[in-house]
Amino acid sequence: MRAWHVTAHGEPADVLRLVDLPDPVPGDGQVLVRVRAVAVNFPDVLLARGEYQVRPPLPFVPGIELCGEVLAVGAGVTHVAVGQRVTGSRIGVLAELAVLDATEVFPAPDALDDAQAAAFTIAYQTGWFGLHRRAGLRSGETLLVHAAAGGVGTAAVQLGAAAGARVIGVVGSAAKADAARAAGADVVVDRSTQDVAEVVRAETGGAGADVVYDPVGGDAFAASTRCVAFEGRIVVVGFAGGSIQDVRAGHLLVKNYTVHGLHWGLYARVRPELVAAAHEELTALAARGAVSPQVSDVVPFESADEAVSRLAGGGTTGRLVVRVGD
Repeated sequence: MRAWHVTAHGEPADVLRLVDLPDPVPGDGQVLVRVRAVAVNFPDVLLARGEYQVRPPLPFVPGIELCGEVLAVGAGVTHVAVGQRVTGSRIGVLAELAVLDATEVFPAPDALDDAQAAAFTIAYQTGWFGLHRRAGLRSGETLLVHAAAGGVGTAAVQLGAAAGARVIGVVGSAAKADAARAAGADVVVDRSTQDVAEVVRAETGGAGADVVYDPVGGDAFAASTRCVAFEGRIVVVGFAGGSIQDVRAGHLLVKNYTVHGLHWGLYARVRPELVAAAHEELTALAARGAVSPQVSDVVPFESADEAVSRLAGGGTTGRLVVRVGD
């Protein structure tokens, strides 16, 4: 089979190579998938740079979520069958074939095409756990979403809107505003020309945002601490802006808010039954049209390195997806 390899740590354009590898074989409790599509995620950029929390030994296959067709199952696998279309998440799926553990694979939602299904697992699972399990988002509350035009952000905006929240989305430029609005943001803030905290306070009558969803870090987190509501909850999802969030305990004390960390992959390892339950909830939302990944571009398998580089550049909106096979 063909697969992409990270051959050294560095920028994606410099270290990704298309190679031939032996076809994988599933073991007990595993599933062999013919890959149809792979969504590009920011962790793919960090994996290439050697900056992700998981550092596979070189060389390795990147790619962390897919849509595909089950070719074979190992002993003990009963929830998916040969020929079934599935979604899944595991490092190492940017290839024509992939083996995943049974707990990492789920039936693909019928409401989504292959490209959308490939982009369904990580962003929406992360959003679901962040907004509902960690922050306890309630209908009528105000949700502030940073990077609201990107893949993770648009998923959080859609989930917030589906939960009945008033959503304020932050984007990096005016060109990205339409993507945030299309996802369901009631208010869009352009951080390149507007002060995020001032707009949030104005839009909430001075009360601030009840829940903040932050995959950016740095200045975005600092702005959030200036406009989080009394008993507000900030969910730290990542630090795509390059600077890890600086949490000051004294500030939490005097303003009476909380900061929640969210590493979705830890749920997948420690509480996989919660991930399965979330998939059912999310599939139901997709069936009624409440959530749907906003795929901005689908590129051929041979151009996967270019897609990862585009994401690293920070100018994309929605999801980039690599088409692997029919």
